[in-house]
Amino acid sequence: MTTDGSSNPDVVLVGGGIMSATLASLLGIVAPDWTIEVFESGAAVAAESSGPWNNAGTGHSALCELNYTPARPDGSVDPAKAVGISEQFQVSRQFWSHLVRAGLTDSPKTFITSVPHISFVSGAEGHTYMRNRYEALAPQPLFAGLEHSDDPAELTDWVPLMMAGRSSREPVAATRSLAGTDVNFGALTRLLLEAAVRRQAVQLRLQHRVLKLRRDRDGRWATTVRDQATGKRRTVRSRFLFVGAGGGALPLLQGARIPEIRGFGGFPVSGQFLRTRSPELVAQHQAKVYGQAKVGAPPMSVPHLDLRLIDGQQALMFGPYAGFSPKFLKAGSMWDLPRSVRGGNLGSMLGAGWANIPLTRYLIGQVLQSEKARFRALQEFVPTATSDDWDLITAGQRVQVIKQDNAGRGVLQFGTELIVGAEGTVAGLLGASPGASIATSAMLTLLERCFPDRIDGWRPLLQQAIPSYGHKLSEEPALLAEIFADTTRTLELHSWGSTNCSQSVVL
Repeated sequence: MTTDGSSNPDVVLVGGGIMSATLASLLGIVAPDWTIEVFESGAAVAAESSGPWNNAGTGHSALCELNYTPARPDGSVDPAKAVGISEQFQVSRQFWSHLVRAGLTDSPKTFITSVPHISFVSGAEGHTYMRNRYEALAPQPLFAGLEHSDDPAELTDWVPLMMAGRSSREPVAATRSLAGTDVNFGALTRLLLEAAVRRQAVQLRLQHRVLKLRRDRDGRWATTVRDQATGKRRTVRSRFLFVGAGGGALPLLQGARIPEIRGFGGFPVSGQFLRTRSPELVAQHQAKVYGQAKVGAPPMSVPHLDLRLIDGQQALMFGPYAGFSPKFLKAGSMWDLPRSVRGGNLGSMLGAGWANIPLTRYLIGQVLQSEKARFRALQEFVPTATSDDWDLITAGQRVQVIKQDNAGRGVLQFGTELIVGAEGTVAGLLGASPGASIATSAMLTLLERCFPDRIDGWRPLLQQAIPSYGHKLSEEPALLAEIFADTTRTLELHSWGSTNCSQSVVL
């Protein structure tokens, strides 16, 4: 995939994940004559957070993730965040559809497949919450077709693996959307970058570690890289620089010394999942199911049992089981966290640490958790689970954003943050969820903020690729229905019948 290119490209992208791949593809639409160079430290692209076994595959569209629909003090549910994330996911669907029509891949099923998204709760309080959640979301155009049930017989049809062996005395409730998807962001990233190298002036450099970022007097960004295979160093100078290196973005942006990064810190969290490839178990759980975090647990701990479809193989993943590692990447250094502490963010780091003592206790408990305790958590979801069917895998590293609030206090943020500096000549993305699923929206925001003098001229081209660009689908049901039907056909997405995918999804 790698070819030789100029040492002075128009754009440098650091990191070979879904964010850099998406930005390269967008620039290919609006500025096809720009030269782009991508540096990835690993031997392959999408090996960190974009990797399919690193928990980047739900297709976070807020159809089932309960942490996006918090309960208010009076018990009612706030749908705002879920609606916003669902809107952003529809933008991604449109962009992927455009790329498929342009010949990105012969089969969209290499990266996206229909999978029902289900929210599941138990207990009296959970039962009430689920009803309130359904009533808040069902009227929203983006959640049309959402189903609710508290009938054990019907839920046995929806999630037979989870209902088998469950006590009939325990009240249960769920919502289901047949419009959900499973996305292999690793496969999508590879397709995007392969197409960019093939069609655009894009050079992909694997095993090239970025050592230093510096802004020259002429305003260009000097990026010094080392070829991991030969040990040789070189410096390229670009008019624009994007740091999309996942957890590795924070130290690189700190090294660039842009004022905008001051006050930001990162808190790394590792994750583990139980996985099964048993055909019998997989056949009984053809869905993605999210539950509720335990009282006092952070949003990152929301348990879920996901059907994954990776390279033609189906598997189930249950988790997450949180852990702690000071590394910012799976292939990172044990010194990543201490090296990220600077004078400009020390106050934020200490403040966030003091304010999140319960999180610290939770992580310590997770690290010390026994194998039996870990398995009991799975059995709360799957009462009949046996340990012989499941193996433990380590997922990707997540670096949660720590930033200063308006009062100057450190706040731990469970989301993503776009950092733009130096008059829009440099940008970087920090944070995790919903991450990959909203990559297109995040990179559109980057184009708007970094190229304000060009965005009006680019708008018609972007609207050809993303028809809803400049609109709010949540406020235009007719446009939403038209776009949803079009992307459903193009991406070959189908609703799930009792035994197979047989009917088109209709919003």
